[in-house]
Amino acid sequence: MDWLKLVHGTAPVKAPAFRTGDEVRVWYKILEKEKERLGQFEGTVIRCRGAGPSKTFTVRRVTYGQGVERCFPLDAKIVARIEVLRRGSVRRSRLYFLRHTIGKTRLTSEEATQASGRITEAGVPIVDATVEPPGAGEKAEHALAANDQPAGGAKPKGA
Repeated sequence: MDWLKLVHGTAPVKAPAFRTGDEVRVWYKILEKEKERLGQFEGTVIRCRGAGPSKTFTVRRVTYGQGVERCFPLDAKIVARIEVLRRGSVRRSRLYFLRHTIGKTRLTSEEATQASGRITEAGVPIVDATVEPPGAGEKAEHALAANDQPAGGAKPKGA
């Protein structure tokens, strides 16, 4: 594996003391024309993978109701420093279930259906941050049922 030494160098990776579930702030370099500045990405570490120079970690945060994940290589030159803001106590090494949570409560597909009335093809609920007036969920369900039926009253194939 001489190519790994060429790509990553021979210096050992100095890994900061963080793990899955911790809240971290990652300072990374942003190059703009001839200038260089530091940006920060703050969130929860949902995954650490790999070993040695190819180790990466994924940080997730929720911004304006939208989940954003970013994967950082541990030995990259763009990562200036990593600050651990809060230690987490988790029992898993991959926290993918956080993708389906809002705040501190986890949504089941049943609750999400009642909240928004829509579900994607993969069975993942689509949850809007806006508040719907009473009875709006019923209209959305009727609209979805109408969209599922073929146009012109034709029977679907295989029926």
